[in-house]
Amino acid sequence: MNKKSPKMIVLNVSILVITTVILSSRTVYSQDNVPAREADTCISSNCHITMGKDKFVHSIVAEGQCSVCHGKSPKHKDSPKKYKFEQIEEIGKNCYSCHKKYETKIYVHYPVTEGECTGCHSPHGSGYKHLLIKDGSSLCFDCHDEYIVSKKYVHGPADSGGCIICHDPHSADYAMNLRERLPELCFMCHTEKAKEFAEAKVVHKPAVESCTNCHNPHSARKKFMLDDEPPTLCFKCHKEKKEEVTNAAVQHGALMVGKACLNCHEPHASNIAKRLSMVPLDLCMQCHNKQVKATDGRLLTNMKKLLEENKDHHGPIREKNCAGCHNPHGSDEFRILKEKYPAKFYMPFTIESYKLCFKCHEQSIVQSPETTTLTSFRNGNDNLHFKHINSPTKGRTCRACHETHASNYPKHIRKSVPFGNWEFDINYVKTETGGSCLPGCHKLREYDRVEKVDNK
Repeated sequence: MNKKSPKMIVLNVSILVITTVILSSRTVYSQDNVPAREADTCISSNCHITMGKDKFVHSIVAEGQCSVCHGKSPKHKDSPKKYKFEQIEEIGKNCYSCHKKYETKIYVHYPVTEGECTGCHSPHGSGYKHLLIKDGSSLCFDCHDEYIVSKKYVHGPADSGGCIICHDPHSADYAMNLRERLPELCFMCHTEKAKEFAEAKVVHKPAVESCTNCHNPHSARKKFMLDDEPPTLCFKCHKEKKEEVTNAAVQHGALMVGKACLNCHEPHASNIAKRLSMVPLDLCMQCHNKQVKATDGRLLTNMKKLLEENKDHHGPIREKNCAGCHNPHGSDEFRILKEKYPAKFYMPFTIESYKLCFKCHEQSIVQSPETTTLTSFRNGNDNLHFKHINSPTKGRTCRACHETHASNYPKHIRKSVPFGNWEFDINYVKTETGGSCLPGCHKLREYDRVEKVDNK
């Protein structure tokens, strides 16, 4: 049998003593059987065991700094099981001891003003970011009426619970706790509209002031977050247009179909006057590129085809301005003309009857029997405009000889004239000092400004 040496025995005894001391120090308990290393914290295997287990934990909880908020009592050290924290009376004040106070801005959310931080945030831990007690808009709707998102079309941020995308939950410098003034707030997402506004020459005033003049920021009954569709929506501001359109004896079909006002106007911005989506003539040709049924049931000419086939265009047409003669919103005159213009072949002459023509043309052209300057349509000094038109019983109207839009003949002379169901040719021939015509209404007539022709 091997015997251990005295040195080996001493060494073994020493190791045993050291081990015993180490083990003893690790199993020292407080009087309540709480390990000494846990004695100074509220979170232990015996107390508040679930605290700090949430996905998001308040930093002071994670660090075990409960006393920062709750304070400390001598009893806590002696008997943590029996200790109960005293009620925190000023929660907001407690929070603001660490967190920035939000009352420095103009508009402060009511719970923040009242220091009711725990109305929205959990003081210890939460399953939601920012220690919120609920997720997204469901938290907001504890106080705010959910009706605001109940309509058919709901704004994306509101529909997805993203109230804080637009609103600051604590305080802001803009009403309704908006993060930015309007329309800059909307441009944070609608970047294409910001570009459109910046590059446009003509912008819609309500849109510049606030997008919410037309759009509901939460939900609406109509598409694009509109509470009403055009023209009803437009008439809320354009009251004079409402009266003009609704009271017009002849209404423009474009206002009665499709997008109504938006058939012609851009709602936000444009590079064309009146925020038209195209220059006037091109815009009109979007509809008048075919036969169109007027509000009186008659079929209107395919104007695009007429203009393409006839190269001598009337002045307003050359300027691409149909509105020079027509009122695009409605009129009391036929064909939505802006002023009176004879609708018939024969018409007793009055200045008032030709008010539309005399917006551009001198009315004296049909008032003087003789002239050498007012018109080229004269036989010697006889004013043939006066002779044709200025009759108290059976004056021939401008439309009897002239096309109002375009013609392939000089001075917009018509090729043919409708006379009831009969369409007869004028057979106009221009000469250097005059001309001639041979219509169905009379035999050949000639005129010459230098050598007066005797037509018998």
